[in-house]
Amino acid sequence: MPPIRLAVLEADTPVPKADAKYSGYLGVFSHLLARAAAPEPLSSVLTVTGHDVVKSPDTAYPDLDSIDAILVTGSKHNAFDNDDWILKLVEYVRKALVHPKVRVIGVCFGHQIVARALGALVARSDKGWEVSVTETRLTDKGKELFGIDGRETLRIQQMHQDQVYGIPAGSHLLASTEKCPNHGFVIPGRAITVQGHPEFTEDIMRELLELRHESGLFSDEIFSNGMRRNADDHDGVFMAKGFIKFLQHPGEADKLY
Repeated sequence: MPPIRLAVLEADTPVPKADAKYSGYLGVFSHLLARAAAPEPLSSVLTVTGHDVVKSPDTAYPDLDSIDAILVTGSKHNAFDNDDWILKLVEYVRKALVHPKVRVIGVCFGHQIVARALGALVARSDKGWEVSVTETRLTDKGKELFGIDGRETLRIQQMHQDQVYGIPAGSHLLASTEKCPNHGFVIPGRAITVQGHPEFTEDIMRELLELRHESGLFSDEIFSNGMRRNADDHDGVFMAKGFIKFLQHPGEADKLY
């Protein structure tokens, strides 16, 4: 099988230290996917390209006929806003979802953008932030995809106060928490999304928590709770292995593990 051509649609720039280390979200996701592809080299599994849809919305988007899949990254921006670049992103994702050969992955902001493209409501939650390593409960469909060895939960890094309300038509819910009922969904053969951040390392989350605490965005309680859980083991690489298998075998959404 030739490498799958994955276009990473970069909807933001990482926090400064992470950006310097990884050179944008293309590097952050390449680091995650390389660990998920091991022991195979990433280049033999995926050809990953980066496309800055914020700074260059008029020229960033690849021709859908020239790629096999897109991944929409997280972002500090609101997926429910109507900035020109956000509207262009939603429209491009909508076209990708109906393309006969392109598969779609959405992560956090990207999960919300995919849901918006499908007509679902995205809005600010009145239940506050979910941050750092958080346990999510798998649904029956989530257990089919990720429930190897009887697994009933996934622990994933979180950084959001917005969420998707309801389940887009034609999709299956994957996981939930008390604060956020929709932690991801799958459309077999077409799309898979997650509200969390499988790509975030302990260092990236620490930098985010520290910066948002210093700015006053996070209270002492949110910061301390997040820092306490940040070093906990999480399932980011495990989830990314599922992404790769979904891209390789999109019609087998119940056989990722």
